[in-house]
Amino acid sequence: MRPVTVSAIRANDRSRAAMRASRAGANPLGSAAYTAAQTRIIEAALDLFAEHGIGGTSLQMIADELGVTKAAVYHQYNTKDEIVVAVAEVVLTGLEAAVTAAEAERSRARSREVLVAGMIDLAVEQRHMAGILQQDPVMLRFLREHAPFRRVIERVNRVLMGGASDARAAVLAAAISGAIAGAVTHPLVAKLDDASLHLHLRRHVGRLDDVAIGDDIAGTVHEPARARLAERIRIDNHSP
Repeated sequence: MRPVTVSAIRANDRSRAAMRASRAGANPLGSAAYTAAQTRIIEAALDLFAEHGIGGTSLQMIADELGVTKAAVYHQYNTKDEIVVAVAEVVLTGLEAAVTAAEAERSRARSREVLVAGMIDLAVEQRHMAGILQQDPVMLRFLREHAPFRRVIERVNRVLMGGASDARAAVLAAAISGAIAGAVTHPLVAKLDDASLHLHLRRHVGRLDDVAIGDDIAGTVHEPARARLAERIRIDNHSP
């Protein structure tokens, strides 16, 4: 199982106070940073969470996986809940970065396109975590209660809906999100390599995005969006 690239996040000490603030919803997602020891614990926990679920994983199991004492784990994290927070922050920091990049684009069509591409990149890169994020009751409860997560999801939905608030925009945004999340956990793609999964997700989810672009340009002159749509159709018609 491929570990999450936690080392990409700045390897500075994170205080216990910052962890508690994050759990209370006061800490911005991008502020999380991890020591080398904390990174090892998070990666070991991810493997065990995926195999046994969060509820079925103990601090002792994490210690055994690392070949250290439970006291060594306690030195970094006082409770398993703190490890769950750290695991969630690794994922949510990536999602926040993707939506921030999308929001910087000038047009709604381009903003949605950038976000969809970022969501696919994250989903494939972290596909072994998808089951935990989508199905584990402990993680689901945490995400529902975690204010920074809720704020990021609101931003994601706004971009995917293109600033609209009608039923069509809502269903289309849900279809795009659901297609990405559902595909990476589906048994039919379990043996598919990352590169192939990424390629086909970009192609097929891109067709849903084409529907949104079509809505954006319907009855208006929007040449950049029209050109991107035409290019995607051309590529699809010449792809195997």
